[in-house]
Amino acid sequence: MAPPYSSGSQSYGIYGWGNGNSYRQSSYSHRRKDSDSTSLIEDIRAAVANGVRWSWRFWNERGRHMVLAALVASARRLRRNLTYNRLFSIPHLLVAIWVLVLLWGERWTFHTKVESCHWDKWENWPAGADPHHLVLVADPQLIDHHSYPGRPWFVNDLTFLITDNYLRRSYNQLISQLDPDTIFFLGDLFDGGREWKTAHGDFRDAEWAPHPKSEQKYLKKWNKKYNEFYWLKEYARFGDIFLNPWVKASQTPGAEHKRRKLVASLPGNHDLGFGADIKIPVRNRFEAYFGEGNRVDVVGNHTFVSVDSVSLSAEASPIAQKHDLRPVYKPTEHFLLDIARLKRRAVEKELRVQRGEEPELKFNHRIENLESANFDDKPFLGKGAPELPTVLLTHVPLYRPEGTPCGPLREHWPPAKPPAGQTDPVFPDNRNAISVSRGYQYQNVLSEHHSVSLIEKIGNVVHAFSGDDHDYCEVIHAANQKNVPEITVKSISMAMGVPTPGFLMVSMYNPLDGNGQPLLGDKQPTLQTHLCLLPTQLTTYIRYVLFAVLCIALLAVRAFLVPVLNLTPFALEEDHWSYSGGKSGPRRGGFLLPVFKAKVEDYEEYSLPSGGGFGGTSSSRLAGLSATASRSGSTTGSSKKEKGHHHHSRRSSHSHSGKVTGGGGKWGWGGPKIEIPSDNDDEGYGNGNGNGYNGGGYDGGKWKAAKKRGPSSTGPRSAASVVITELWTTLFRVVWMALVVFGWLAYQG
Repeated sequence: MAPPYSSGSQSYGIYGWGNGNSYRQSSYSHRRKDSDSTSLIEDIRAAVANGVRWSWRFWNERGRHMVLAALVASARRLRRNLTYNRLFSIPHLLVAIWVLVLLWGERWTFHTKVESCHWDKWENWPAGADPHHLVLVADPQLIDHHSYPGRPWFVNDLTFLITDNYLRRSYNQLISQLDPDTIFFLGDLFDGGREWKTAHGDFRDAEWAPHPKSEQKYLKKWNKKYNEFYWLKEYARFGDIFLNPWVKASQTPGAEHKRRKLVASLPGNHDLGFGADIKIPVRNRFEAYFGEGNRVDVVGNHTFVSVDSVSLSAEASPIAQKHDLRPVYKPTEHFLLDIARLKRRAVEKELRVQRGEEPELKFNHRIENLESANFDDKPFLGKGAPELPTVLLTHVPLYRPEGTPCGPLREHWPPAKPPAGQTDPVFPDNRNAISVSRGYQYQNVLSEHHSVSLIEKIGNVVHAFSGDDHDYCEVIHAANQKNVPEITVKSISMAMGVPTPGFLMVSMYNPLDGNGQPLLGDKQPTLQTHLCLLPTQLTTYIRYVLFAVLCIALLAVRAFLVPVLNLTPFALEEDHWSYSGGKSGPRRGGFLLPVFKAKVEDYEEYSLPSGGGFGGTSSSRLAGLSATASRSGSTTGSSKKEKGHHHHSRRSSHSHSGKVTGGGGKWGWGGPKIEIPSDNDDEGYGNGNGNGYNGGGYDGGKWKAAKKRGPSSTGPRSAASVVITELWTTLFRVVWMALVVFGWLAYQG
C-alpha cells in the first residue's frame, strides 16, 4: 500500500490533492478565533465540567476501589491495634501518663495555685466581718505583632496562643474560685495599642518623638496593615479573655444581689504612649471604649482615685517648654483641681445607695417668675459628705530615691543581706529596687514634683497601687509624700520578663453608720493585701522536657529488650491489603497496579500435550497465536534467534492447548506467571550475579515462577533492625498522641 504522502509540495489527504498546509492553517485559524471568542466564564465552566467528568470516571474505574481498600486496611489495622496486649502496652501507658502530665501543666496547676490564695487563708478581720474583696490586675499587655516584629508569623501566632491561654486560664480561676466583688486593671492592657493607626485625627509621629531605628523599617507596614480595624480586633480579644468571663460570672445564680464592678479605664504607656509622645487620637480611641482614665469610684467604703499619670507626665517634659502640650496634660490637671468635689459627690451617691435612696438628687419642681427666680437654689451632692479612706491608682509608680529596696517579694533580685547588727534593709539596694530612669515611651517612676502634688491634691491617701514595672515592689514613701505605702503589682502575663506572674488581692473592711461615720477606731487598718502567685510556665515546660527524656529512655530500653528477651513487638508486621476490582472484593497481598503478568510462552517443561500439527489450527487459534506473539514479542526476540528450530514446535503445541481455563494446570490458571517487582522490594534487581530478578522473572535464559509473598520471603531480621523499628514505632505513637492532647487543650483555651 502506498504511503499517504508524497515528496512534492502537494499532498493527499482525506480531502484530495492540494497544498497540505492550507486546510490545517485555515482550520487552526478558525479554531483559534472560536477560542478567542469564548469568555472567561465559559472557559472556567468548561474546565469545571471536564474536571467533574474526569473525577466521575476516576471514581467509577478506580477511585471507589481505592477508598474501599483504604477503609478495609484501616479497619484491619484498627482491629489489630485494639487487642488487649497493645492497648495495655508500655507506649500506651506512657501516653496515659502524658495525658495526666498535660492536664496538670495546662489546667490543674492553675487551679491549685489560685486555690492556695483563698481569702479565708490570709484575711484577719474581726469575727462576723463582711469584707469587700477586690483584685488588682496589672499589665496583661496582650502580645501582638509589635511585640516581636522580626519573628516569623507562625512563631508569633504560637506565642499569641500560648500567652493568651495563660492569661485566660489564670483569670478564669481568679473569677471562679475567688469571686471578687471588684476588679481594677492598672494599665498596659495592650502591648502595641499606641502603634495602631487611628481612623480619625493626625497619627503622625511628633518631630521630637520619632520611633527608634530598630522600628523605623516596620512603620510603613504597621500604618498600612495594623489600623483601626486591627485595634478593634485586639479590643475584642481583650474582651474575650477578661470581660466575657466577668459577665458570665455575673449571670450565675446567687450573684444577682452582689454589687460587682470591673474598671479597665486606667491607661498605660503601651496603651497611649508616655508624656509628650502621646497622640491625642490614640487617647480618644482608648477612652471611647474603656472610659475616662481619670475617675473616682467608691468601693468597699473606700474612695479609689484613678489618675492618668502617663498624660500628666507631659507637663514635666522638657518638650513642654518649646511646644504646646496642654491638650495632653490639661485634662488630668483639671481633674486634680476638682478632685475634692468629685470625691464628696461620689461618697454621697454611695451612701444614698446604701440607704436605699436614689443616687442622684432631683430638682425642686415649682413655678417661679423669671425675674424673681432663685438660680442658686439647686440641688448639690456632696455637701457635708464624710471623708472615706482614699486609695490612689496610677500606672506609673510614685517617685522614690534611687536604690530604694522593694522588699523580699520582688522576684528579680532578693534584698541584699544587711551587715551584722543592722536590722534595717540595705540602702541603696539597686538590684532590689526599681530603676529611676526613662527612655522611648516610658519612665519607670513619676517625677518627684508630680508625686508630691498627687498626694497633696487628692488628700487622705492611705495606700497607693501601681503597675508598669511587671514585678512586685513594696515601699513606704518619704515624709513629703505623707509616708504613703505603695505596692507595685506584678504583671499577670507570662511574657513580661518575670518568671512568676501574679495579681494582688485586697480585702477591705470599713463599716459605716447611717451618716457615713466609721464604726472602727481611727487607727484601725481598713485594708489588707495578699500577693497571689501564678504558675511559672518555664518550670512547666522544663518538666515536660524532663518527662519526654524519661519516655525516650524507657522506650529505648524496651526496644533493646524486645529481641533479647523475645518480647512481643509493638510494631505490626506489614500487611498489604487492596481491592482487586473484581467480585471477590479485598484480597491480601494486592496492589492498586498489577504486579504479576501471565507468561504464556511455554517452554518444554511447562508445555501442554499437543494433539495435532500446525496445519490443523483453526482461525480462533490463529487469533490467539497472534495475540500471544504481540504480547511477548519483546521478551522472546532473543530466544527466537537462539532457538529458531524450536519456534515452530512451541507455537504448534500452544495452539493445540486451546484457551486457558481457570483453575486448570499446574499453575492454577493454565500457565506460569512472572513477577513485576515493586519499587520497595528489598530483593532488588538481580540476584547478585546479574541474571535477573530473585523474586521471579528471567534468569539465565529461563523464566522462573514468582516467589510467594509473605513474611517468609524476607527472612529473619537482625536485632538492630528490630530495635530501631520498635523504638521508632513506639516513639512515634507516644509523640503524636501527646501532641493531639496538647493541641486539644490549647484549642479549648
